[in-house]
Amino acid sequence: MESADDSKPDSASPASDVDEKKVENVKKSEIIYGINDNPPWYLCIVFAFQHAFLSLGGSIGAPLIIASFLCIPNDDRGNEAKSYLVGSVLVVNGICSFLQATFGTRLPIYQGSSFAFIIPAISILNLPHNKCPAVHSVTDNNVTLYNETLPDGSFATFDDVWMRRLRELQGGLAIASVFEIFLGATGLVGLLTRFFGPLTITTTISLIGISLVEAAPPHAKYHWGVAFFTAFILILCSQFLKNCKVPVIGYSKSKKFHMIWTQPFMCFPVLIALFLGWFLCWILTVAGALSDNPDDLSYFARSDSKLETFVSAPWFRFPYPGQWGMPIVTISAVVGMITAVIASVVESIGDYNACATMCDAPPLPKHAVNRGIMMEGFGCLLAAVVGTSTGTTSYSENIAAIGITRVGSRRVMQVAGILTMVIGFISKIGAFLVSIPEPVFGGIFMVVFGMVIAIGLTNLQYVDLTSNRNIFVIGFSFYMGLMIPYCMKNDYIVINTGNYNLDQTISVILESSLTVGAFVAAFFDNALPGTDEERGLGKSGGRKVTSPAEKALQRKCYDPPMLQCCISRCCMYIPFMPYYSNPNISDDDDINEVHETTNSNGKKSQDNEAYVEDGNGHVQSNV
Repeated sequence: MESADDSKPDSASPASDVDEKKVENVKKSEIIYGINDNPPWYLCIVFAFQHAFLSLGGSIGAPLIIASFLCIPNDDRGNEAKSYLVGSVLVVNGICSFLQATFGTRLPIYQGSSFAFIIPAISILNLPHNKCPAVHSVTDNNVTLYNETLPDGSFATFDDVWMRRLRELQGGLAIASVFEIFLGATGLVGLLTRFFGPLTITTTISLIGISLVEAAPPHAKYHWGVAFFTAFILILCSQFLKNCKVPVIGYSKSKKFHMIWTQPFMCFPVLIALFLGWFLCWILTVAGALSDNPDDLSYFARSDSKLETFVSAPWFRFPYPGQWGMPIVTISAVVGMITAVIASVVESIGDYNACATMCDAPPLPKHAVNRGIMMEGFGCLLAAVVGTSTGTTSYSENIAAIGITRVGSRRVMQVAGILTMVIGFISKIGAFLVSIPEPVFGGIFMVVFGMVIAIGLTNLQYVDLTSNRNIFVIGFSFYMGLMIPYCMKNDYIVINTGNYNLDQTISVILESSLTVGAFVAAFFDNALPGTDEERGLGKSGGRKVTSPAEKALQRKCYDPPMLQCCISRCCMYIPFMPYYSNPNISDDDDINEVHETTNSNGKKSQDNEAYVEDGNGHVQSNV
């Protein structure tokens, strides 16, 4: 990890294996390892672990929030189920991250559980037939039966209850993911996003955070002191201490042991807050300040309240498609998940552009954006068939880490995907993460969901906030996005069309603040008269690639890994594939298209940043 404002080569890189020419260019590009660069294997592993750990907060947060709506209790059985969900999430996230970096946009973007899917999921699980049933009886074998009947007429067990609800989410997500694949494969992403300007994006993303205001209290209630302490540490690290540098000892062949200045508070604020919050719970447990009675609220703030889950968990578990049973498809779940997919697509396109800028890469061509969305659709499909409870999307926090470390290597993200997948296979790690005391999660959620609201509001920088039109769209869409779901939950609005499936579908739509707010904002933003400048359209767009050098670099950064012979004239009809007028052109031909210039040694070279010269003046490719 390095500082973002440190330009000296000795402190900018923790390794001596960085080429001297590359170090000389650090000041100009601010990137030590670009997209096509491969760091030494040991640095690659270190940077990959950083991305894997940075995403843990969101990866484990989503299934833990949905767990209570799946009727999974806070006991040993429930914690075991949560650990299996967390392990499944990590495995799917790792696979999706590797596929996105290799075959999708080919940018170093981490794929993780999306909070955009939580709101529709909660709306689906709040339908009458998904309400948690009461206990019916306990058998002689100590098996608890619930007041919910199975197709064979028997009463449901604990696993039957939560797995049936999860399978309903799986069915809706599976169909919605096919819709996302269709958007990317056909190139309709551009048509869809044309109707979603900054005003709609602001409402959509911010309402996700506002709607999750109910997610933190169920965890924080077990000890508000620990929850606020954890939130305070997270704020302290991420806001007040983010630029503080901490010295650590490094080693390289040339410098031997030497001092490296790092910024751990900027890179790992969530992990630091988790550890210190957990440590405070341990102190309170040892001091006897927390009750040892499981019926007392403070019991779940103890550091050993979930110890049995960790001890009894198997060392290895391999999630597989259909592990919870066959997905159940309902119209209401499909419609709810499609709204989440649309929100995820809009958010991901912004992440792609931000990541390309952070990596000092050329703007993304349309085929790369289409292929990225299509790959995210395949990721959501994988999450659906495995059963992770939510879909996957691009993670903004990992993009920010690229700006901090100045490492934008594709290879690092590929290794991060593999590491995350391996971590998910080790179920002891999933059980260990689930054993974190409940109020610690409550404190983390307070800050994280607040940041989600703020991220949505940042899109207002592109619009004219002095326009009465825009002020109306913002205010009315926010109010309706909060009021309609409130009325639905309190039965002020009752849907009774006479058709049960239609009633459920309408209920899921109206109970989702994300769906209502986005629809209202999109409708009025497109219906009311206003100039593109007033609406903020086009202001965030990237520059166009015109020079031969940039085109060659763009091709090398974003073209999928394939033989040149595979790029034929047919590709011009495939929106997610690159197309060139001369499909047989080689990399050397690309260089020859660039005008030749004379270098300082009087030798010919190509003026192309995609290729560099060695010490003898020969042009070498970075592929």
